[in-house]
Amino acid sequence: MILRDLTEASKTTRKVAADNWNSVRLLLKADNMGFSLHITTIYAGTTTRMHYTNHLEAVYCIKGEGKILERSTQRVHPIKPGTLYALDRHDEHELTAISELILACVFNPPLHGLETHDASGAYPLDAASAGS
Repeated sequence: MILRDLTEASKTTRKVAADNWNSVRLLLKADNMGFSLHITTIYAGTTTRMHYTNHLEAVYCIKGEGKILERSTQRVHPIKPGTLYALDRHDEHELTAISELILACVFNPPLHGLETHDASGAYPLDAASAGS
């Protein structure tokens, strides 16, 4: 059984930050669950362009208000508590946080732990591992 506390994990290398967000990676590849689970905060007033060419992602909004733009269709969808979106086609998208967003994110294949977005908005498929 794996037990982790979000507050404690946020004080370790499991918390990764970039200009627009921070992410506490609660489950990683080394946990051998077949997916990774992250609690991600997107900072209010920011827009983050992403294109996960190497991963599938499902996102559940816990807190905050935002919108997601599907780049292929230019469709915009509201994000609010209770909303789930799944990037099942490696969808290129832009996520805008109107207020601070708190999101539960699941990645397949799982992340190693230290990944941040590259210039294309993707996470590399194989990156350095974070500690436990």
